[in-house]
Amino acid sequence: MRILEVNNLTKIYGKDETEVRALDGVSFSVEQGEFIAIVGPSGSGKSTLLHILGGVDTATGGQVIINGTDISTLDETALAIFRRRQIGLIYQFYNLIPILTVEENLTLPLLLDGRSPDKQQIGTLAQKLGLYNRLSHLPSELSGGQQQRVSIGRALLNNPALLLADEPTGNLDSENSKEIMELLRRFNKEYKQTVIIITHDERIALSADRVIAIQDGRIVRDEVK
Repeated sequence: MRILEVNNLTKIYGKDETEVRALDGVSFSVEQGEFIAIVGPSGSGKSTLLHILGGVDTATGGQVIINGTDISTLDETALAIFRRRQIGLIYQFYNLIPILTVEENLTLPLLLDGRSPDKQQIGTLAQKLGLYNRLSHLPSELSGGQQQRVSIGRALLNNPALLLADEPTGNLDSENSKEIMELLRRFNKEYKQTVIIITHDERIALSADRVIAIQDGRIVRDEVK
């Protein structure tokens, strides 16, 4: 089943002499359950691409179709709802709310969507994340690896169509990086969760099933292993 379709995507900043094409006619599709790494040098456009896929930035032209919905046709309110329900975002610096507990951070997307958390679902997810005994803790009481696990859990709670991760191990040591990647792989393999990761880490890229390389806003390589 095709979960993502990107058609001739462009993103232009500035105009005339200052015009910069961050994305220049990017097209690719993703099937449900794929584990993809997007790589490229700094300034290549890979983070811009991820932000547009995640609905947190808008394209200048082209289409992004997620689970049958062209997100460019959605107004701001509809896009916010779609993003909460269909897209899970993981960032390098966790983006947790410091005054909320682990459980409250995990359930925040549900609460923003006006839905009541399922205690059993939260408990099951926390067990899988290795956070069951940390649900009442604040982010400041957790290690970096544990904070990233909370971020992953928050992104997964709605069973999103896409899980998008922007350098998810960039702020972690090698051991925690390995554990986070193993966790993402587990959700990918056991639950057919579609995962797209932006990374500079060659080891992460090598562990993906498919690598898309971007340079100067264009796809220069799309390789299935």
